[in-house]
Amino acid sequence: MQTDAKELLKHFSPKRILWPVLIGLGVAAWLFLKDFDADAFRAVEWNMNSSFWFFLAVVSVVIRDWAYMVRIRVLTDNHLDWKRAFIVIMLWEFSSALAPGMIGGGFLFAILILNREGIHMGKSITAIMNSSFLDGIFLAVMAPLVYFIASKDALFSGIHLNTTLGNSIFYTFWTVYFLILAYKLFVAYALFVNPHFVKKLLISMFSAPLLRRWKEGAIETGEQLVIASNGLKNKDRSYWLWSLGTTFVSWTARYSIVNCIIHAFHGKAEIHDFVVYGKQVIMGIIILLSPTPGGSGLAEYMFTDFLGEFISKGLAPTLSILWRMLSYYPYLFIGAIILPRWIRSHIKIEKLKIK
Repeated sequence: MQTDAKELLKHFSPKRILWPVLIGLGVAAWLFLKDFDADAFRAVEWNMNSSFWFFLAVVSVVIRDWAYMVRIRVLTDNHLDWKRAFIVIMLWEFSSALAPGMIGGGFLFAILILNREGIHMGKSITAIMNSSFLDGIFLAVMAPLVYFIASKDALFSGIHLNTTLGNSIFYTFWTVYFLILAYKLFVAYALFVNPHFVKKLLISMFSAPLLRRWKEGAIETGEQLVIASNGLKNKDRSYWLWSLGTTFVSWTARYSIVNCIIHAFHGKAEIHDFVVYGKQVIMGIIILLSPTPGGSGLAEYMFTDFLGEFISKGLAPTLSILWRMLSYYPYLFIGAIILPRWIRSHIKIEKLKIK
């Protein structure tokens, strides 16, 4: 365990924590200097309405994390108490914030966290794989829903839809969406229909000469799917209602943060809340392509580009930082504080077990 602890701390070194912060702040600073407008800042009037909406933004952060905590307790059959659920979620968010979305965020680290919290490895795998699947259900449902309700022109208006760039992002969004949908349908088949067939298929595919170097990982994934499938058998209606409900609550709260921030600073501009919400669904899917930790840089740029029409142009980069200060940076700092203590406490537990 002590060797594992050193490896974990090395993986989450201060340098790795600092990089996404610097990337995000760097992009925001560039956008700020490029579009600086002193009049936009002078026009800001902080009043009771602004305080109310900013308070609601903070409440949205709390609801998001509370819903995640409820979900992880449900997915582990209430094995975790509230304190341990908080620690698990904070460490999971921390690891996800340091990993690019394209490689699944903190998926493997989350399994390790649950296992070290005394949850059987099989149940840990089941809980984390199911949470990932549930998040996919949200995106699979909400992306076409907001698209057909809000319309293409409204959702992509901030990126100049008639330009080559606008069309490129439009097609990129649908390409990524259908890739996610195909992957989640594949996982659904593996979890609920025939996990053993999928395991054999993965092993067969990665036995090919060009893919053989990843065969070990494919075998491990296949085994995890079988374990997760067995763990999900005979789950009752309450389990699925709570897990699905908390998933939709957490994601809705996550996207409500931006709506609240814009209301706090929007001045007299008209806001279409559903369009703002829908744009964030689009952004969330495209940001999965970012190779940077937690989508740093791309997230700040897309905020300014996608949502700039609802904000005074000179304020957009500043509000993008405010958004990330509420929804991203806290998990880096909280995780950096919790992780060393969490590792030390589990080293003590391991030593006691050995004695």
